[in-house]
Amino acid sequence: MSHLNPSQAAIFSPSVARAAASTAKDWSYIDTWLRSIYSNSSGSSSRSRPPSFERNPETLKALLALAAANEAADDHREQLFRVEQAALDEIRAVEKDREDRRQQQQQKQQQHQQNSEKGEGQEIDPDILASDLLSALEANLTKDGAAALDAMASVAVELGVAYPTPEVLGSKFVELQGRALELEDGLERVDLLRRYLDRESARAGAFLAELQRSASDNANNLNESTMSIGGGGSSIFALPPDLPRQNLELQRLIKSTSSRLPELTQQVLSLEKTVGLPNVTVEDVRADEEAYLDLLARKKDLDAQVRAFAGLPPDVEAARAELEALRAELRDATERRDENFEKLVERESPVKTRRRPRLD
Repeated sequence: MSHLNPSQAAIFSPSVARAAASTAKDWSYIDTWLRSIYSNSSGSSSRSRPPSFERNPETLKALLALAAANEAADDHREQLFRVEQAALDEIRAVEKDREDRRQQQQQKQQQHQQNSEKGEGQEIDPDILASDLLSALEANLTKDGAAALDAMASVAVELGVAYPTPEVLGSKFVELQGRALELEDGLERVDLLRRYLDRESARAGAFLAELQRSASDNANNLNESTMSIGGGGSSIFALPPDLPRQNLELQRLIKSTSSRLPELTQQVLSLEKTVGLPNVTVEDVRADEEAYLDLLARKKDLDAQVRAFAGLPPDVEAARAELEALRAELRDATERRDENFEKLVERESPVKTRRRPRLD
């Protein structure tokens, strides 16, 4: 096998051989199916063969799918034909049985006419009577009545009602109307929610655009300020002219303070050792605060007592004399008040006349 090239030697692989056999089998099936399709569609021998086409894996896959779908459709049509044929045979059998029974009924009627003098009763077949009655009703229906009956039958079939009555159909219609109203309500709610989301989305988009615009404006202002600082122009962002001098002074102050910091730290430590810091606790602070509050309350009481003597002279004798004068004024005012009250009572009191004794 050394004289064979790799492409020819690969055919002897079992997996490749199986794949090639499966592909050949599929192409054979497709060719047979196409010939059957074209032979059934055209009666002439010139068009019984399928046209030439490119044979590749994609074409084979598409044709296999088409053949499978065609076979499924043929099976469905075959099943539907069988069902229709069975229904038709059943209807024919029922009609034939009904016709036989009708003939028997006619024969019985003839016999009844012959035996009517003997008093024998006539037997009536209920199925034949019902069939004849329905046929008579259907034949005597008006155009509107036939249309209404067909509509009722169609509605019953659509609703899946085996024995339709006006009440059942009406209830079904009411249920459908209720469901339709619920769906309309749901659609309105969904539409309202959609409008709200659209409005919020538009608002968010406007806010985002404003943020982007403000960000771009800030970037432009920053660039302009940078350019003004670099160019040394007369912009408001220009550096002050004495900034280098202030920077030097601050550096000198920082250096001097840093050099004095160890000395100040040493002084603080020495003061702590000589003077000492009081050991104050929270309880001591609370006690001092309570004592301070007590002193404040006592001070308020004393201030109230002192305010009672406000306006008096600082000399004790003069203060006593002024106090006696005020007491005298108070007594005079009290006496005048009492006199005025007595006069008021006498004036407002009714005068009682004294009764004279009778002289008998």
